[in-house]
Amino acid sequence: MSRVGKKPITIPAGVTVTVGKDNIVTVKGPKGELKESIDRDITVEVKDGAVNVTRPTDQIRHRAMHGLYRALVANLVKGVTEGYTKNLELVGVGYKASNQGNTLDLALGYSHNIIFEVPKELKVATVTEKGQNPKISLEGIDKQLLGQVAAKIRSLRKPEPYKGKGVKYSNEVIRRKAGKAAGK
Repeated sequence: MSRVGKKPITIPAGVTVTVGKDNIVTVKGPKGELKESIDRDITVEVKDGAVNVTRPTDQIRHRAMHGLYRALVANLVKGVTEGYTKNLELVGVGYKASNQGNTLDLALGYSHNIIFEVPKELKVATVTEKGQNPKISLEGIDKQLLGQVAAKIRSLRKPEPYKGKGVKYSNEVIRRKAGKAAGK
């Protein structure tokens, strides 16, 4: 049995979880409201201040969905209570980041600046301190959207393994390679 799927999700104070028709789970909390569509075979029950996710059989498909949907509902509950943040760092000479509202202006060593429109559900902030790499901070309640936008920004200039230049997550470790001088 799925160890993740078996764990009940405790509902914090100030959060309401409802299961509507067509198996759509709605979670409302202090930071906002999120919805997730659940597979028709998986059952979601809300009782005694906890959410339980159950599956009908031990088929491989049902076992796979069980843990997945329990994790997705848990992410919704955490998102509306605490929220999520992702921090990116620009490593490279001349790399700059600035923002006006939700419009991100990035100078990443190309012949032109990249204008990136961040979805309105997320908050973006940029910090540039002297002697430090420019930093981008993304904040939001939807974990999937946040991760997708952060990955898209990172893909504009992925970190390369020789000098480590590019856009990286602040906690990411880049595996470095020796240059061609080490090959002799």
